[in-house]
Amino acid sequence: MSAKRQFRIWRGDETGGDLQDYMVEVNEGEVVLDVIHRLQATDAPDLACRWNCKAGKCGSCSMEINGKPRLGCMTRMSTFGDEETVTVTPLRTFPVIRDLVTDVSFNYEKARETPAFAPPADVAPGDYRMQQVDVERSQEFRKCIECFLCQTVCHVIRDHDENKQAFSGPRYFIRAAELDMHPLDSRTDRKEYAQAEQGLGFCNITKCCTEVCPEHIKITDNGIIPMKERVVDRRYDPLVWLGSKIFRRGETPQTSVTTARQGSATPGSARGGVHSHAGGSHDPRAEAQAQSGVNWHREVPHPTAPSVDDRGKLPLTELTFDRAAAPSPFGDDVTFPLPPEHLNFAHPEQDNKH
Repeated sequence: MSAKRQFRIWRGDETGGDLQDYMVEVNEGEVVLDVIHRLQATDAPDLACRWNCKAGKCGSCSMEINGKPRLGCMTRMSTFGDEETVTVTPLRTFPVIRDLVTDVSFNYEKARETPAFAPPADVAPGDYRMQQVDVERSQEFRKCIECFLCQTVCHVIRDHDENKQAFSGPRYFIRAAELDMHPLDSRTDRKEYAQAEQGLGFCNITKCCTEVCPEHIKITDNGIIPMKERVVDRRYDPLVWLGSKIFRRGETPQTSVTTARQGSATPGSARGGVHSHAGGSHDPRAEAQAQSGVNWHREVPHPTAPSVDDRGKLPLTELTFDRAAAPSPFGDDVTFPLPPEHLNFAHPEQDNKH
């Protein structure tokens, strides 16, 4: 049994594009990718679409179907109403190359930045031994097919392109969590790296990544939340803090990137400190854009590790300071609530000077 169905597909490239309507034949049991292939064979032979296995295992055919990130090969047409228009658009978070194909190289750059598995130096290859329970803990994360649906749905970079430099995304948070719980990984700074270099603190646990994962990985519950808890235990738990001072075991392992950055001034410090909101930057252009409702040129603070001395210990001033040890992403001179003129969106009272 077949029927004509209306599809609305985004056509264009990096310079722009729009949605175009097509009436396509749909047969029983087909998925969205089948319909796109039929459309390529009939009405739109130049329609660009990335795909490979058509079995939900390669992650190539990622697209947004009716606004939700999905795999084209795993979205059955039977899930839509007979009269419903199916809208297909490219992944919104990443730059468009052409039609439904996007440039996802951001994810591979973050993969290269993530430290690889470091086997113990005193165990020869072939002699590695793990308990089955440890294998099962990380096996869930190994199911990832790198479709990057979790990356594109994450609002930290979906709505804020300027965060990409400081934020690795859910895909690499579970990679860090997997390696941190691996009994044979010899690196001890996985938690610190996730917090200081991958931007773990930007995640506010909306669980959007878990919802769209085609492999049903519990990204948030089993990966991100436990990782956050371990970071908090290491840095802010009062008993851990007290024990580190008594037994002098409070060294905070420094990551290679963090260590390289120590002693160098950040770009914002040379200008008197730039905060993540337009008002704190004292930049007229940023202020003007904030008035119109958006600030594309704001600077987002890079997550930083706490300052330590040459022995890897917190200085005494950190213990007697009247503020929290972790730096505020808004800057130390900001108090809440923020005045309307400092907000990064068009506040109803922003133009009132009283």
